[in-house]
Amino acid sequence: MTVPPTNPTPPSSSSASSSSSAPASHRARSRVTRRGLIGAAGAVAAGAALTPVVMANTTSDAAGSDTTDAEPGTTSETFPKTRAKEATGEAPVEAAFPIGYVGVRWAGTREATGGGIRLTDADGGKGAWKSLGGNGCSDSNGGALLIPVDRAAGYELKAPDGATGLRSLAIDTTQGPSRKVAVPADTTRVRGVAYLSRAAWGADEKLRFKPDGTENTPTAYFPFQTLTVHHTATANDDPDPAATVRAIYQLHAITNDWGDIGYHFLIDDKGNVYEGRYSGDDGVAAHDADGKLVTAFHVGGFNSGNLGIALLGNLMEQGPTDAARTSLTSLVRALTRFHGVDPQAQVTYTNPINGTTKDVNEISGHRDWLSTECPGDVMYGELAKLRKAAAGTG
Repeated sequence: MTVPPTNPTPPSSSSASSSSSAPASHRARSRVTRRGLIGAAGAVAAGAALTPVVMANTTSDAAGSDTTDAEPGTTSETFPKTRAKEATGEAPVEAAFPIGYVGVRWAGTREATGGGIRLTDADGGKGAWKSLGGNGCSDSNGGALLIPVDRAAGYELKAPDGATGLRSLAIDTTQGPSRKVAVPADTTRVRGVAYLSRAAWGADEKLRFKPDGTENTPTAYFPFQTLTVHHTATANDDPDPAATVRAIYQLHAITNDWGDIGYHFLIDDKGNVYEGRYSGDDGVAAHDADGKLVTAFHVGGFNSGNLGIALLGNLMEQGPTDAARTSLTSLVRALTRFHGVDPQAQVTYTNPINGTTKDVNEISGHRDWLSTECPGDVMYGELAKLRKAAAGTG
């Protein structure tokens, strides 16, 4: 899971990426046009970190729009609104909704050792304490976890040894009030690779906007340079991966104050590909009409021109499923061919905003950029095979 950056640079700008034109895809159209939003971008584009605001209580009622009537080329589908409640420290937390996930964030240590959680059921009964487990996607400034809790009524936390600034967020992405969304009727594809559009996994576009109706982090686009693989450090064998994607979206957009989900694409263990960061409706997913990449929020300091793909699950001790591996290979192959780059090349990434450079593989892992265990020990060990397979040589 992407951890909020801690660089205190204020959120005054934004970042994104790349080249070549592309066939139009069947994308549900937004009432907010991309071109009118490009002007406000800078700290994210610089890869500068956004300082997280306090976790906010929200039922996704910010500006934006759900649809009540299907538009041409779409069907109307129903999704639940996301509900969330924030908390700080170790005091017991109760929510007025069944809790599906608990997001936990702390500073001071990368380790989860000594940390624990116990759940409260609807009758007030307390469960046993359980370890927070390994933190598979942390940085040197702290850790973050998204824990499935199966409709708990409340929870209590123990901070990891040496941790400071413990914060948590109770999230419900399955039981909230219904909202209707216009979902593309035809299969959406990235250069032939099928994916679920944001509408198809139930993204609430209102989360991208501030209460005054302005977009939190307007889109910005830069030429593609490189691609980074992540894991989300969430539960394996996820029974409802779309609900988990919505929970990650809530954490990234609202809790981290990024204004959107941090990855360009996500892949579940069944091989389903999910569209991530919003990029508008006039180009290939994650790109504008000119083939430039929208800036997302997955590698603090190196976001512009860097495309992020996250595998759902924790890949520290096990690899991706065959289906997930196949989808990842197909998506990486399609994207590198789209941009005309060699998946096995080594490149010098240059931040287009501040000129910072870093030598990396064209296809890298999160840990190649920052001090983190992401994308997991096993997945990181597979990157060489991924590069060969994407190049058609393995």
